[in-house]
Amino acid sequence: MPELPEVETTRRGVAPHILGRRVERLILRQPKLRWPVPADLPSRLRGQTVQSVERRAKYLLLGTSGGTLLIHLGMSGSLRILTESCAPGPHDHFDIDFGDCYLRFRDPRRFGALLWTTAPTASHPLLVHLGPEPLSDDFNGPYLHRRARGRRTAVKSFIMDGRVVVGVGNIYASEA
Repeated sequence: MPELPEVETTRRGVAPHILGRRVERLILRQPKLRWPVPADLPSRLRGQTVQSVERRAKYLLLGTSGGTLLIHLGMSGSLRILTESCAPGPHDHFDIDFGDCYLRFRDPRRFGALLWTTAPTASHPLLVHLGPEPLSDDFNGPYLHRRARGRRTAVKSFIMDGRVVVGVGNIYASEA
């Protein structure tokens, strides 16, 4: 599963190619990912300009003037920039067409997600209860002490709890 460092690497890799770019169309091949992709998403996204490419926990947030596209890579998902039209494979579920390049989402296990919100992302139901980012100033010794006080749980389970700190999955928790 792509964990926080892999998602951040993906964000940094795609951002220079899509920031400031206008979406020509969303080519949706599989509307049933982890959650159903909103049926009106292709029409909502068409004509929007990507104003920001951010990450919150393991979610990529593509901000536009009309709303924010939330992308989760799931267990096996990946995003690739294609500079020319390339026939999709069986696990290529959507392309965001920017005219001269595409952002392609591939997910063999279909645990990824593609969602849209017009509300502030911090209040989105999938993001509102998340803990701090592990490299933020909010994640520190006193914070961990407050969260751990009175709890009886294994350290691994504690640090994998997204309400305590985001982005720590099995691979990194096992190394802790």
